Amino acid sequence: MKATYKKYVLNFKMPSGTSRGILKTKETWFIKIEQKHNFGIGECGILRGLSVDDRPDYENMLKWACENIRLGEEVLYNALTDYPSIQFGIEMAFRSLSSEDKFQLFPSAFTRGEKGIPINGLVWMGDKQFMKQQIVDKLDNGFSCIKMKIGAIDFASEIALLTSIRKEFSASEIELRVDANGAFSPSEALEKLKILSELELHSIEQPIAAGQWEAMASLCEDSPLPIALDEELIGVFSSEEKQQLLQSISPQFIILKPSLIGGWKGSDLWISEASKLGINWWITSALESNIGLNAISQYTFTKNSKLPQGLGTGSLYTNNLSSPLGVSNGNIYYRSKDAWKIDEIF
Repeated sequence: MKATYKKYVLNFKMPSGTSRGILKTKETWFIKIEQKHNFGIGECGILRGLSVDDRPDYENMLKWACENIRLGEEVLYNALTDYPSIQFGIEMAFRSLSSEDKFQLFPSAFTRGEKGIPINGLVWMGDKQFMKQQIVDKLDNGFSCIKMKIGAIDFASEIALLTSIRKEFSASEIELRVDANGAFSPSEALEKLKILSELELHSIEQPIAAGQWEAMASLCEDSPLPIALDEELIGVFSSEEKQQLLQSISPQFIILKPSLIGGWKGSDLWISEASKLGINWWITSALESNIGLNAISQYTFTKNSKLPQGLGTGSLYTNNLSSPLGVSNGNIYYRSKDAWKIDEIF
């Protein structure tokens, strides 16, 4: 058995705005395991500036994992606790290696092309007109759940945009989610949440920056709008830490991004702890290529969640890998007859 890794830079079709700045490219890394005439492929989807494993020694750890691939999945996974995106890449590559079809990691009605997964339509930050056009496009494409990133333009303009949607579509017709990415200060957050709640939103993600447990707990208790934790989960490794965070803050939802929290095993741990406390969840991709998005989507389908998931990022890039994944009428599908094309990686 041997393993190799390779860096790949994804190019956005258009600059995509977040509260942390404008994204034009997205770096990712692939791991390929080879054993005799068999192979498996995984993606280590690091997000610079957000991932806890955004460290100077990241590539060195990838190299170490490949040089020690013979140790096996479990040993490597446990040794890479501080590198959750590499953990996920290892999980993915070993599962791919053991799968008859290298990309059907969780065979199901989804991979057979029989069923899709409901997803939210993502609206990126930008000026008012740009955001409004995205909303119109998502509605025209059959989405019944829209997620809008807020916190980049002035709050009044964002409220006006959301209000314009609500004037045309009731909460029973269009589910609206917003993601603040920690943009509000603790002192202003509750008042803004009260204003947002008047628009019958489904929830708000991470209204204040992560790491302020006491302030976030107070918000979750007093907010008229359900709160979902996102960045708050990053860097929380053990079951005990997960339990402590959820018990301390008591959010209404948590959002799971496998590349940021240790892959499928890390996601399973969060789901287990949240379920004990009656906290609901959904799963979101973190700007991976179609390799990672495929792995996350197939796993997500097995969880039988009734909520729209955050898996609509595959069409963001000019140079994403050709795959059977596609979005139609607000669902992501696996078109099983379509081919993967990975020649550009290895």
